[in-house]
Amino acid sequence: MGSIVAIVGRPNVGKSTFFNRLIQRREAIVDAVSGVTRDRHYGKSDWNGKEFSLIDTGGYVKGSDDVFEAEIDKQVELAIDEADAIIFMVDVETGVTGMDEDVARLLRKVNKPIFLVVNKVDNGKRNEDAVEFYSLGLGEYYTIASINGSGTGDLLDALVEALPEIEEEEERDELPRFAVVGRPNAGKSSFINTLIGEDRYIVTDVAGTTRDSIDTKYNRFGFEFNLVDTAGIRRKSKVREDLEFYSVMRSVRAIEHCDVCLVVLDATRGFDGQVQNIFWLAQRNRKGIVILVNKWDLIEKETQTMKEYEKVIRKEMEPFTDVPIVFISVLTKQRIFKAIETAVEVYQNRTKKIKTSKLNEVLLPVIENYPPPAYKGKFVKIKYIMQLPTPQPQFAFFCNLPQYVREPYKRFLENNLRELFDFKGVPISIYMRKK
Repeated sequence: MGSIVAIVGRPNVGKSTFFNRLIQRREAIVDAVSGVTRDRHYGKSDWNGKEFSLIDTGGYVKGSDDVFEAEIDKQVELAIDEADAIIFMVDVETGVTGMDEDVARLLRKVNKPIFLVVNKVDNGKRNEDAVEFYSLGLGEYYTIASINGSGTGDLLDALVEALPEIEEEEERDELPRFAVVGRPNAGKSSFINTLIGEDRYIVTDVAGTTRDSIDTKYNRFGFEFNLVDTAGIRRKSKVREDLEFYSVMRSVRAIEHCDVCLVVLDATRGFDGQVQNIFWLAQRNRKGIVILVNKWDLIEKETQTMKEYEKVIRKEMEPFTDVPIVFISVLTKQRIFKAIETAVEVYQNRTKKIKTSKLNEVLLPVIENYPPPAYKGKFVKIKYIMQLPTPQPQFAFFCNLPQYVREPYKRFLENNLRELFDFKGVPISIYMRKK
């Protein structure tokens, strides 16, 4: 489990440029895998070998400055509740504004590492101008120019220094960890209730009333598993849930912490933007995924409804469509058993190890029949394949010219792996390596 760092500040101070800078370095490596960088506000970064999740609170508010006035307080409070460290960004060009003072007021009460970062400092004159930010009462500040990255090194050194030491994963019991995630009111809590068959979770119709719980061990339908509840719970449960940002932030920890995500969505609302964000978050973190379409009892049925509905969702999930979709109704307890059974299968797929001899025996002939297309007149020869010893499925294909293997061909390899060995519900990573 890495730490969570939130970036707060008013619009246009350069938060996203800074955010992109930090995750780019790494994204380039991590996400070259399938080219999925759908979510512009959540990413992972590492510095000096310390990994952390970065959340840019700014990008979530669409609307004018006055809307923002109200929003920024919520965002800062959320960051205060959820993050392990907070980067508060201000802009030397505009100097201290009233909004900056509001944010500083909220942050001064907080007992967490806070980094005041003055952006757009790209010359000596501006360096002098930055002094006025002492008036915010947050002590020392860091000056950076996120456009060219100057100053970010010192800031990051201090930042990772301040992050809590993550003790090495203590010996985990080998039970699968399932996280139930989804947007507010999709029926997550009722699903958990039905699942464990007791009202440990108090469910009311108000969004955001679930109580806190981290891992809890269950034995249900003859399966043993740990449940990671995302509902990481609002003490101030009022107006929180309207911004998609909140449910995503909520889900980050739970997702990073589990093996399989059960993404619950409300059949009457469909696979909308917020659910997609959560789905991509799970995909990016290389977790097993099961989609649960809840409230299926409320949908008018035609003969083909389920198939049609499923088709629409799969279209939205591309390119990662090999994911089980289970239609459930928590109310009528329909297919709750199937949901858990599917999650267990996905867990087994994710932990599956395939013998090297088997991989080569089955895949090499496929590759021979359909080799990678020549690139710049050069022919790529794949000679050998092995599964890497990682917690989730990753495969190395050894070949003479790894740099010439293109995305579409990697996808072809992935599809074959899926057909031949069943990795339903599990993201696969494929690496081309020099023999």
